[in-house]
Amino acid sequence: METGKMETKHFRTLFISDVHLGSKAARTDFLLDFLRYHEAETIVLVGDIVDGWRLKRSWYWPQDCNDVVQKLLRKARKGTRIIYIPGNHDEFLRSFPGVHFGGIEVADRIIHETADGRKYLVLHGDQFDVVVRNIRLLAYLGDWAYDAAIVINIGLAAIRRKLGLPYWSFSAWAKLQVKQAVNFIGEFQNVVADEARRAEVDGVICGHIHHAVMEDIDGIHYVNTGDWVESCTAIAEHMDGSFELITWRQVAATAQVHALPAPEGREISATQAA
Repeated sequence: METGKMETKHFRTLFISDVHLGSKAARTDFLLDFLRYHEAETIVLVGDIVDGWRLKRSWYWPQDCNDVVQKLLRKARKGTRIIYIPGNHDEFLRSFPGVHFGGIEVADRIIHETADGRKYLVLHGDQFDVVVRNIRLLAYLGDWAYDAAIVINIGLAAIRRKLGLPYWSFSAWAKLQVKQAVNFIGEFQNVVADEARRAEVDGVICGHIHHAVMEDIDGIHYVNTGDWVESCTAIAEHMDGSFELITWRQVAATAQVHALPAPEGREISATQAA
């Protein structure tokens, strides 16, 4: 497929979550490109932007992590409103509601009103994850297992690439299988939708489970932003209030973008990115 020149797009609002800066799995290269080609009046960071859990285990903060932070700070200085809603991995920020860091505002949750007048509850979503809330040790073990799956994924991707096979994510598949085994995703979505009903809003925007989707749940518009570890997705609100789910892997595979080098051992080809 012939590639085309990527032009900067402008939106009313961008919603991004689960970047996990400080984790070797974070796709900072893709995120930097995404931020380079997407501008918005408001950017809402919907939790787990910094991975405090992994940083506590072992410090890992390459230049790409600084680049992401600096990119967001520059956008804030140029007039973009940036709201940071902490998640469970960056819960240390939950002690600073209403505080501004370099123009980035911290909030526990917000009510976002779209251009066409609809109201959305925006929160990370870990408050409704029974594992994170009630069995914290199991949550930490699950996080470690996901790290191991990412390592396996790197080797498997290299083998599939040599065999001429398309990219397939073992880590994403494994996580999805575990969640499905306990009907986690469906239950999480229903509980979050119930919270939106209690807030008397039209919809809810969250992250946490790394499963990007937009769907109707009994009259509540449920929107999950996905992540920047596997799917590399974001939710964009257009100037008319409509929403779009952007999968940057797919865009990067079909457009000429200023691709940054992938982290060591994480080389991504156009075939993989699709």
